[in-house]
Amino acid sequence: HYNVKYHPWAPPATKAEWEARKAVLKEQLLVSQGLWPLPEKTPLNAVVHGKIERDGYTVEKVFFASHPGHYVTGNLYRPIGKSGKRPAVLYAHGHWTDARLSTAKSWDKDKKTGAEATEESSKYFHQAGCAMLARLGCVVFHYDMVGNSDSKQIPHREGFKDVDVQLRLQNFMGLQTWNSMRIVDFLLTLPEVDPARIGITGASGGGTQSFVLAAVDDRIAASFPAVMVSVSMQGGCICENSAYLRTGTTNIELSALIAPRPLGMTGADDWTKEIETKGLPELKQIYRMYGAEDKVMAKYLPFPHNYNQPSREVMYNFFNKHLNFGVTGEIKEVPFNPVDPKQLSVYDEKHPVPKDATNAEGLKRYLTESQEKQLAALLPKDAASLERFRKIELGALRAMMVDQLPSDVELTLVSKEYHKDTRIVRGTMSRKGEHEVVPIEVVSRGADRFNGTFVVWVHPDGLQSIRQGLHLSPLVNQILDMGAAILVVEPHRTGLSASEPRSATNMKVGSLAYAGYYYGYNRALVAERVRDVLSAIVAARKAPGTTRVHLLGFDKAGPWVILARGLCGEAVQRTAADVHGFRFEQVKDFDDEMMLPGAVKYGGLLTLAGTIAPHELYLHNTKGAGIASHLNAAYQAAGDADRLQRHEAKSDATAVVNWLLR
Repeated sequence: HYNVKYHPWAPPATKAEWEARKAVLKEQLLVSQGLWPLPEKTPLNAVVHGKIERDGYTVEKVFFASHPGHYVTGNLYRPIGKSGKRPAVLYAHGHWTDARLSTAKSWDKDKKTGAEATEESSKYFHQAGCAMLARLGCVVFHYDMVGNSDSKQIPHREGFKDVDVQLRLQNFMGLQTWNSMRIVDFLLTLPEVDPARIGITGASGGGTQSFVLAAVDDRIAASFPAVMVSVSMQGGCICENSAYLRTGTTNIELSALIAPRPLGMTGADDWTKEIETKGLPELKQIYRMYGAEDKVMAKYLPFPHNYNQPSREVMYNFFNKHLNFGVTGEIKEVPFNPVDPKQLSVYDEKHPVPKDATNAEGLKRYLTESQEKQLAALLPKDAASLERFRKIELGALRAMMVDQLPSDVELTLVSKEYHKDTRIVRGTMSRKGEHEVVPIEVVSRGADRFNGTFVVWVHPDGLQSIRQGLHLSPLVNQILDMGAAILVVEPHRTGLSASEPRSATNMKVGSLAYAGYYYGYNRALVAERVRDVLSAIVAARKAPGTTRVHLLGFDKAGPWVILARGLCGEAVQRTAADVHGFRFEQVKDFDDEMMLPGAVKYGGLLTLAGTIAPHELYLHNTKGAGIASHLNAAYQAAGDADRLQRHEAKSDATAVVNWLLR
């Protein structure tokens, strides 16, 4: 959960294991922010004006469109008297109010503690960092978080909190990451910028932006997140949380995605104070795999949460080493002549806020239209487009389930009973090292009548669903008479545990109510059920004599089965599922048992079912479940259209089993 106070991470033992994990984790990180696949890059239409000269550098005012109607605002610092290609640094601020245009009032305290050497650097500590980097020869872009300073079209923490945007993975964090990616695009339009020497730094929330951008954008050559990365608090604001972001992972592991590119960090007397002993050693293990242990560092400094001069000086020396400033000896910050914040504002009478600047609702409309265009472009037409469709949809499905088919499960026997010639074995299953205990039953006629086929039976009533009173149901007997065995699974919160109370999903942290706090750390309920189905498939496959596994989903469990089957590859031969007339657009509440952030963005249930192609699939009760164009096209493109059967009406259970075991 969000409020867990300790988030340790144990790195994989080998580089091969880490590389496999890294690929999946990067997909999850992009999906979590609505950036899988990346949005269309529209023209920036950058406006650069109002040059101000200082000793050794200039400051200009910049705004450009990261999306049509949404503007990134900031100041561009450029060195004077430097020739050749220059390194560039994105300077992201955290949750300091109006950070780029504000002044601090802590000089007396800063002077006493040694946090700052001058009154100017104390009052304008963000500007001090940008000015020093520019004097060291860097091009620097100091930019606003959404809702801060000149970025006022969308208030911070507002506009991306309802159910619909969760279903489409439109969130504040993804918007800020996209803004940062477009800043890299902007910097690369400047002739003096060296594409191979681009770094990013920021403190607190700016630190989150720093390690997340570097994790997903390989154009970042070095990252320095200050006072953020730790095994303790992971991110407090809406702009630092999104569905799937930290489900099954931590900020330490996400930062490891940057390896082997340089990563530097500072800690303070806050949640980051243990970074040198908890977090850095694990990161060094990863960097050691690449022979790059000297490219990761962290330093604790005994100050409150900050980006003060001692911290900035660690950053300057880190970038000097890894972005090749060419400065010899230790760098110390020198005094500077600050620019009055009023002069830094990017908008004035000659350069007003653009007329097309939009609010959150306008941006949501644009993002929704763009997502729908992207989905339409994924329609498979041939082998190549089918491969792209599968890459995007499978990547999204893995991330939304935060899971994949496990390599093994552990089984525990509870009891056995016999009904005439039928044996029922009760037990539980769990994944190695996990804490789940999932009830299962295996029903069979015995080894001499088993033809090697296992049917994984998934029903919302769990284990009780195979019985009618004291006897097994006729459908169970039909399956057994055809030579198959049955593994019945009771997925999470079904059967006997169906009425157990659930945690509220629209969590409140302080005064902020946001479902991303819950779904950012916990699987959705439907994903937990899919997880249990995946485990059951592996349990069936490891049973002695098993040669085939089929998947059977009843009633409202049918959609769980469809989602699970997309992640099974060759592990399942045939799948039959009751679609139950379900579509994710029906979900209107965060606590709906089928709430699945991102499901609408990726086309819903029937589009995700296209990942099952070319394997045999029988869907029934599909009326009202939406358009199946991508599903049909996937089977057509795979050359196996006859392996897909769809029926609007609910099929007779006997007919479904006859198809499954024909």
